[in-house]
Amino acid sequence: MTDLTHQPAPVAFPQDRTCPYHPPTAYDPLRAGPPLARVTLYDGRAAWLVTGHTVARALLADPRLSTDRTRPDFPAPSPRFTAGRDRRAALLGVDDPEHHAQRRMLVPRFTLKQANALRPDIQRIVDDLLDAMVAQGPPAELVGAFALPVPSMVICALLGVPYADHEFFEEQSRRLLRGPGVEDVLAARDRLEAYLGDLIDGKAKDAEPGGGVLDELVHQRLRTGEVSRADVVALAIILLVAGHETTANMISLGTFTLLQHPDRLAELRADPGLLPGVVEELLRMLSIADGLVRLAVEDIEVAGTTIRAGEGVLFATSVINRDETVYADPDSLDFGRSARHHVAFGFGIHQCLGQNLARAELEIALRTLFERLPGLRLAVPAEEIPFKPGDTIQGMLELPVTW
Repeated sequence: MTDLTHQPAPVAFPQDRTCPYHPPTAYDPLRAGPPLARVTLYDGRAAWLVTGHTVARALLADPRLSTDRTRPDFPAPSPRFTAGRDRRAALLGVDDPEHHAQRRMLVPRFTLKQANALRPDIQRIVDDLLDAMVAQGPPAELVGAFALPVPSMVICALLGVPYADHEFFEEQSRRLLRGPGVEDVLAARDRLEAYLGDLIDGKAKDAEPGGGVLDELVHQRLRTGEVSRADVVALAIILLVAGHETTANMISLGTFTLLQHPDRLAELRADPGLLPGVVEELLRMLSIADGLVRLAVEDIEVAGTTIRAGEGVLFATSVINRDETVYADPDSLDFGRSARHHVAFGFGIHQCLGQNLARAELEIALRTLFERLPGLRLAVPAEEIPFKPGDTIQGMLELPVTW
């Protein structure tokens, strides 16, 4: 077993980043240590933090780690997380066999082939938004004008959710993920459940289904009794919220990062064929979903350490994706490296269902943005631009740009 006697005192987890595209500096001692370390959560509970790439992939694929947040001992990285633990979860918050059954229903709509079939629609959305930005003229706030509406429009079309309601569900998603208080989180969840429940009830009354994923679930699964109304609502929440929040943050933070690395951006402009690799490197470097959470349900021996049943296990993806044994010079943005085996989308059975769609959106959004606006630059000094705290999905709160 690993000797913890001479290890430094546990650091608090999570912590805020000091630079939006680098891990928190407080994690530096963890990067230099073993692949598992002890950390302290907001409520004083001790937990394991995984920082090594090999160990992370092994544990993320280990069925002895549960994602069922309704378990009494499930660790909570923030008060907001604690507040929502007793709510019905889907996909990310359930284990097999329930997880497998849910994922099996959705996989056909999230394949690489389906994502590629959506590329013309994504391109149309991106072009229309940039047309509006150009017509209005600089400066612009890129999160609200572009980074958020691109994935929001795409996921609405895919699910069969009216985009006319985007201001409502985007605000509820923001409150669900960032609060500010526990009451905000619970109220936002209630509002989303009510909204999506009404939407699902309306679809159930339609004689013929629409073309969205929710229409399929209602007419092919709910009507047959295979799933309950509550099941469909829970799936709708995770698909709607994750389907626009994560990609919106990647577009905004990816744009900021490229603007902060003009030499790398010049490489991309000179060779647009680099774009798929650029997206993978940005996913690795930015690691916006930093802090996946699990609970050990059995003892696990890994890397000379015993994780005991009942102990919390968290994954610092921003550190895992900077593992020097896997990535040379990991803090640099390198479009020449092979970064595809990063864990930005997780790993194992809970690996992100929408990763093919996210990659398509990122490629189209970033390529078109820099092609259409070759003079794009920050409108204010970089240090004045606010970004998100460490206990939520990472990204820019706003991104003032000009061209």
